[in-house]
Amino acid sequence: MGEEERVATLEQAIEQYKPSPERDFDLLHSDLDIALDLKAQTVLGTAILSLKPYFYPQNTLILDAQDFDVHSVRLLRTDSLELNFRYDSQKLQIYLPQTFTKEDTLRVMIKYTAHPSRNAGNGSAAITDTQGLYFIPSAGDGTEVRQVWTQGETDHNSKWFPTIDAPNERATHALKLRVPDQWTTISNGELVSQTRNADGTRSDYWRMDLPHAPYLVAFAAGDFDRIEDQWEGIPLGYYVEQDYAEGAKKVFGNTPRMLAYFSELLGVKYPWSKYDQVVVRDFVSGAMENTTVSIFMEDLNMTAKEAIDSEFDGIIAHELFHHWFGDYVTTESWSNLPLNEAFANYSEYLWYSFDEGRDAADLHYIGEMESYFYEAEEKQVDLIRFDYEHNEDMFDNHSYAKGGRVLHMLRNYLGDEAFFEGLNFYLTQHALESVEIHDLRLAMEEVSGKDLNWFFDQWFLSSGHPELVVRMDYSEPGNVLVTVSQEQDLESSPLYIIPFELSWYSGGERYSRKFTLDRKVKQFALENKDSVTAVYFDEAKVLLAKKRGSYGQDYYKQQFMESQFGVSRYEALDSLAQYGLSRGIMERSLGDEFWAIRERSLQHFGEAIADAGLEAKVEELAATDPNNGVRATAIDWLVAYGQEDYSSQYMIWVEDSSYYVAGAALEGLLTSSGTGIPKALTAASFEEEGNIRMIVPLADYYTRERVPGKGAWLHEKISETEGQSLYYLIGYYADYFVVMPEEGTMEAVNNLVDLATEATQPYIRLAAFQSLFGFVDEEGVLDKLKKIYGQEADESIKSGEEYFIFPYLDEN
Repeated sequence: MGEEERVATLEQAIEQYKPSPERDFDLLHSDLDIALDLKAQTVLGTAILSLKPYFYPQNTLILDAQDFDVHSVRLLRTDSLELNFRYDSQKLQIYLPQTFTKEDTLRVMIKYTAHPSRNAGNGSAAITDTQGLYFIPSAGDGTEVRQVWTQGETDHNSKWFPTIDAPNERATHALKLRVPDQWTTISNGELVSQTRNADGTRSDYWRMDLPHAPYLVAFAAGDFDRIEDQWEGIPLGYYVEQDYAEGAKKVFGNTPRMLAYFSELLGVKYPWSKYDQVVVRDFVSGAMENTTVSIFMEDLNMTAKEAIDSEFDGIIAHELFHHWFGDYVTTESWSNLPLNEAFANYSEYLWYSFDEGRDAADLHYIGEMESYFYEAEEKQVDLIRFDYEHNEDMFDNHSYAKGGRVLHMLRNYLGDEAFFEGLNFYLTQHALESVEIHDLRLAMEEVSGKDLNWFFDQWFLSSGHPELVVRMDYSEPGNVLVTVSQEQDLESSPLYIIPFELSWYSGGERYSRKFTLDRKVKQFALENKDSVTAVYFDEAKVLLAKKRGSYGQDYYKQQFMESQFGVSRYEALDSLAQYGLSRGIMERSLGDEFWAIRERSLQHFGEAIADAGLEAKVEELAATDPNNGVRATAIDWLVAYGQEDYSSQYMIWVEDSSYYVAGAALEGLLTSSGTGIPKALTAASFEEEGNIRMIVPLADYYTRERVPGKGAWLHEKISETEGQSLYYLIGYYADYFVVMPEEGTMEAVNNLVDLATEATQPYIRLAAFQSLFGFVDEEGVLDKLKKIYGQEADESIKSGEEYFIFPYLDEN
């Protein structure tokens, strides 16, 4: 690199550097009085901010206020002084009448109208919009509003009230909220009072007495039922629409146990006065951890029967854990976002380990690691980074999945006692403060007495991950030699220091030794004494690393048969698939104590299981397995490979309390021939079901058999279905009208166009967009696509080539 190029690179780095927000003023308290104009979808507000210069004397106050009409600004003292200001639609620059010092406290009142929908959009994969406050239309013609809710992360709360919208700010606040009288409101802190107004509205007064970051201010308002719960005198509320009240008791039912577990684990009791959880429509993220009131996407709206198979404990634990890591102790800048999100991600592992056992937690975390590796194919950046373009860029699988895995390695290196004492010290030392990555390192060093610069430098402050090649030499039976080499690109990734474990089994006992790789290539002597034929590198799958080695069928058989770790047996079973499975291995896998291995065997070794004569074992799993997912997969296997007629069992299983089981059995009924009941009659008897696991088998059957007269039913279902269920239904919906155009093709096309252009979730827009390609030969459809997505070449639209689809995704 030449001198000019080097200088240009250094100058660009300086230009791209994102510092922590500078603190000219310290925001102390915000009094917010707002009325929601549901027709205009605006906010009529009065904000009184109490603040003081942070250190240096100040004569100008700059506030974040995005897309407001600012009516007046006044300084409140013994009199009220109107202030001059300049406003550019994003920043409100207020000229103070004199220079104030850090000994002075000011009260500034702003009257305004906020227009949240102006200039919104351009969010991220994690937070898909930047509107800050959302008016959600009712079903039907959509002219009425059924809910209003907020989403302030990262700097979007200044879309509805003026503030210093930075994560290193911290203040108390009060919120007076004017809403229709029949609505329920939920916000931070305590509901102090409710006052009915003469115009049919009601004013609710909420107060938050402990300081927190402005992005965590929130409310939700609408027609919600409240399910009451409590933990150690702390009130808990689960807010859902009335139809889902019974389901919410199950969906959120583990919250008291989570509070108890996390409080004990951290040695810091849940630090807030209450905890509410609200499920809203059309949320722009999975969930958001606003202090004392987490808001969740609509997928958590579940009936009592649907909630039997709820798989949302992970996201519920995630948002709850944020109330320690993110709300109680808050990242000082978005560059340090992993101090919020890595911990919340790791809470999922902690909870699953506590509630379902380590095997389930390990498998969940392997999935998280693979999400990071997938992202790392295109993007490798530091966890703590100061050169991102937009705040939203930080919300990626580095900050979440990689960050959580790094914490898991830190815990494994320090040991549980030091790790959790370190977290206690960190939380206690920095309670109600903002932090950066070095605060975490110093806390862990203070408790453990270990130097951790090397660990934080390579994992938090560098890019990439290790790529390891492991070679085993068994030529000396009593002293296996293990050679490990690092093969990652050292131009972009560090040469890592990697503590790791080697393990082996002898006489039914597990043995292990810990080593440290601190070279590019290093050899380790196991000194195992007893002869062994299989040594396992990182058997428990702790390391965030790509690993390669030369292993054979016998090695994987031994690993599957003897490993104590479910995730290791799971890996071995996958590897054995390339060789073909013996009857003994399949029989063992179908009876494995880890449900995921039983399920995996059924999914991937279907015909081989049949050839091995294990159909009776599969029927047993379908009838009696304690895991509903395994039961459903076993039924799927019987439908696909079963030689016996299971019609009578399907008739019983389709009435099961689990939709997983019932949906699989319905597919069986619509495939088998032994019931004596016409399949069309069977299908019609389930059309009132609203669960996607029952709808999909019906839609698939109607399409496969070209059953006429089902267009109206499908139009109704596509209009009623939301969230992830809608995503799964879209393809089946489109397929029916492709093969049955007389049933209402253009109505289907119009519905898909609406979803492709207006759906909140990008994955739904994509599914609808792709489904439209099935109709391009219909008159007018090509014109609709061109009108919506631009005048691309006809052939590229017809073929759906990636260069046409993906620019659209990038923009949305």
